[in-house]
Amino acid sequence: MLTWLADFAAYVNVLNVLRYITFRTGMATATAFLFVIWFGPAIIATLRLRQGHGQPIRDDGPESHLLTKRGTPTMGGLMILAGVLVSTLLWADLANAYVWVVLLVTLGFGAIGFYDDYLKVTKQSHKGFSGKYRLSIEAVIAAIACIAIAQIAAPPLSNSLALPFLKDVLIDLGWFFVIFAALVIVGAGNAVNLTDGLDGLAIVPVMIAAGTFGFIAYLVGNAIFANYLQIHFVPGTGELAVICGALIGAGLGFLWFNAPPAQVFMGDTGSLALGGMLGTIAVATKHEIVLAIVGGLFVLEASSVIIQVASYKLTGKRVFKMAPIHHHFEKLGWTEPQIVIRFWIIAVVLAMIGLATLKLR
Repeated sequence: MLTWLADFAAYVNVLNVLRYITFRTGMATATAFLFVIWFGPAIIATLRLRQGHGQPIRDDGPESHLLTKRGTPTMGGLMILAGVLVSTLLWADLANAYVWVVLLVTLGFGAIGFYDDYLKVTKQSHKGFSGKYRLSIEAVIAAIACIAIAQIAAPPLSNSLALPFLKDVLIDLGWFFVIFAALVIVGAGNAVNLTDGLDGLAIVPVMIAAGTFGFIAYLVGNAIFANYLQIHFVPGTGELAVICGALIGAGLGFLWFNAPPAQVFMGDTGSLALGGMLGTIAVATKHEIVLAIVGGLFVLEASSVIIQVASYKLTGKRVFKMAPIHHHFEKLGWTEPQIVIRFWIIAVVLAMIGLATLKLR
């Protein structure tokens, strides 16, 4: 009898452990990593076989890319998305509505990126999907997600913008919240997409941002921690830490194959999806402004393109030797590893600044 009771108590303890977000986040990270490492070689071999010439390289880009990157398969984001999806379905609480909203945006943006990559590969052109149509579809997906988030969140957070450091300040945006939040998601997706231009350049800052927002989601979703840190409590968002953990694990697995010289590129399939995921998590946790800090590297990359285009159209002159800005540094003579590692360092510093916005007593 005592033995049976001891076994039952041990079983109950195991069930309790499985309920902990921290435990499931760790397991999601490990599961996604092992999934990508295990299936990665087969996926890369399939992509190389089906794509033939691989991702087309811009003729006006850095000369070194024509020699070192030609023939490398793209759409490697499929590896990341598969790892994240499998791990999330295994370890996340599927009764949590936020989980499904984030997955909706991630897979929706991933599908758009996949079609864009498909057009580039089949036509051997870097132009791909029409920018206007692509942005329109992204906006629709993001708007649907933002409406869902507004419905899930309890008032007064539903349609409000929270400001860092100011717990008692909420700016009620009304239905403009949907427009604002959708811009955050679409902007994040395309900013990460522009950053993905060198081996390992995008995936590590994405993982750094995912780790930061996984921590934020865990704190924001816990009433005790949120009250102690004097940040807004958003019930249910703690579960998003599990998805962030899955992204970190899948990202580490992808980096194994994407490290220089890359065996596979992420492509728009991955970059659009991962940026959209981070944007959606930021909107759900009411830390949209913090995303601009933590993802400052992505903001810098996107801003360099906007500045370059605007300057050329208005004055006929270019501010940078080439945009996005990582190509500018290549033109200045920086080596690819120098650019990538230095940008990683910037991403770490920005993540630390972003975490500093969590107001302690």
